[in-house]
Parts: sequence; C-alpha cells; structure tokens
Amino acid sequence: MGEFLATNELHILRWLHIVAMVYWLGGEWGVFQTSYKVVNHKLPLEERARHMSTAYRIDIMARTGIISLLPLGLHMGYLWGVQPLGGGWLVAMWLLWVVWMVITWGAFANRTNELGNKLALVEDWTRYPLIPILIISALSSLMGNGPFAAGEGQMWFSAKILTYGLALIIGVILRIIMHEWRKIFPILAQGPNAELEAKLDKSIQLGRNVAYLYWVLILTTAFFGAVKPF
Repeated sequence: MGEFLATNELHILRWLHIVAMVYWLGGEWGVFQTSYKVVNHKLPLEERARHMSTAYRIDIMARTGIISLLPLGLHMGYLWGVQPLGGGWLVAMWLLWVVWMVITWGAFANRTNELGNKLALVEDWTRYPLIPILIISALSSLMGNGPFAAGEGQMWFSAKILTYGLALIIGVILRIIMHEWRKIFPILAQGPNAELEAKLDKSIQLGRNVAYLYWVLILTTAFFGAVKPF
C-alpha cells in the first residue's frame, strides 16, 4: 500500500482536487437555487425553514471542498516544483487542515445552538488572515518576487492562488448572508415581520449579484489548474 501511494501520490491528489472542485461549484449552485425558496414570502415559514436547513446541508459540502482545495493545491504545487514549501511544512499544513475541518463540521453539527455560533465565528476568522496572505503571495510571485515560482510555464500556479483568494472574499460575503438568515428566522417564527422580510430580500439580492462573480472566479481557478496556460 505504501508503495502504491508513493507511486501514485500526484494522481491521487489530482483526483481529490477534482472532487473538491466539483463539490465547491456544485454546492454553491445548490445553495443558490435553494435560496429562492428561503425568501419566498408565499410559502409557509415552516417550509422556508426546511429549505434553509437544506441549504446548510448543501453548503457544508461546498465548504469542505473549498477548505480542502488549498492543501491539495499546495501539496501538488510542491510536487510540480512551483512552490518551495514541502517536508515538515506540508505535514503542518495537513494538520491545520484537520483542525479546520473539525471546526467547520462542528459549526455545522451545532448550528442550532450557541456552540455552533462560536465555532462559526472562529471559522469566519480563519479566512480574514488567510485571504490577504494568499492574494499578496500570489501578486508578489506574479511580479517575480516569490514565494511561488515565476518561470516560463509556472505562473499559472500564482494566478490560480490569486483567483482562489478572490473567490474566498465572495465566500465570506455569502457566509455573512447565511448567518443573517439564521438570526432572522427565529424572529419570523414569532409572527409576520415586514421589516425583516424586506431585509431578507435585500440580503438575497446581494447574494445573487455576487454569486455570478463567484462562479466566474471558481471556473477561472479550475481553468488555470487544468490548462496551465502560462
């Protein structure tokens, strides 16, 4: 088994990377479509709440894909020779991934109680330092200053990191919108509230507007990884 994994390490990582990308793109489309039911004022609140629960169940797979893409991409980047951090750094990266997954799935499993709120807040904060690190590293590398390789046929990796980092910004916006849903629905359960319904409409309109850019960034990230155009 060890020999098989060593021989096929890159192929296995590529396969997992494809699966993670599929869950990311497909999951975001599922949440987008479900959102139409969540904000439909003509539906009973109980049905809208069920659709919101479905959206969260779809979203956790998308988030799993998003989180997994980073260590998978960096690991493959090391094997391809386009990023220099390997060895103990890769081990530490995968250990951090395990912690990140525990927090993410813990927030999902406890999304109806206070523990889930705290874990969701921690998960949100993981992105705030990560996003500028990714974007700055990518831009620096594209200008030839590292840390990623910038030789002929290698700059696609930095471009991919850049679009991934930009997509994470959109992801944060969409997460804030879903947090807002979770706060609004318990209040709506107490009775009709036109002000909150209007707030829902505004938040979902914002989400739909940025979702189109989100898909463009996701597809562009996949394009750079698959085609490696420069």
